[in-house]
Amino acid sequence: MKKLALLLPILSLNCFAEDGMKDNNYSVGLGIGAMYTGIGTNFSLVSKNDLKYISAGCVEYSSRTKGTCGLGLGWIKTDLFGANSNKHGFGVYVSLVDSESYVSYTSSSGGDKSSIHDSDIYGAGVSYTYFMNGIDKSGTTFGLSIHATNADFEDSYGGFFQVGYQF
Repeated sequence: MKKLALLLPILSLNCFAEDGMKDNNYSVGLGIGAMYTGIGTNFSLVSKNDLKYISAGCVEYSSRTKGTCGLGLGWIKTDLFGANSNKHGFGVYVSLVDSESYVSYTSSSGGDKSSIHDSDIYGAGVSYTYFMNGIDKSGTTFGLSIHATNADFEDSYGGFFQVGYQF
């Protein structure tokens, strides 16, 4: 699953690049939230009314596991509901959203043993993003998102608040 999750964004970037050759611009962003896979960055192809991105970031840090970092993909559109402004974006995304740990115990004639297992949690969700200067201009972004996850032991839903800057 982990290898597929890392390969999917790379394959999808090829689709983004072909679209981007027409009249799209490129953008790089820094921030917190779904657009940035937690705390991180994104690379985007931007047109007048949409933004397609691949992101890399970290969703948690602990002294035991060090960091839970990964990739995400998303697409945001500002003309879904016929708005006159390109500041209100609604989107979809797939991203690393958390991690979970569990302990397994085995018993044998040599004694009891325990081992800790860690796994990444991925989510697919919907988002709302407000672009202060419009989706196709540099500026601050605010937003929120909700997602469903593949968690086995944690909550199967979650969300992000978002604050960032697109250059």
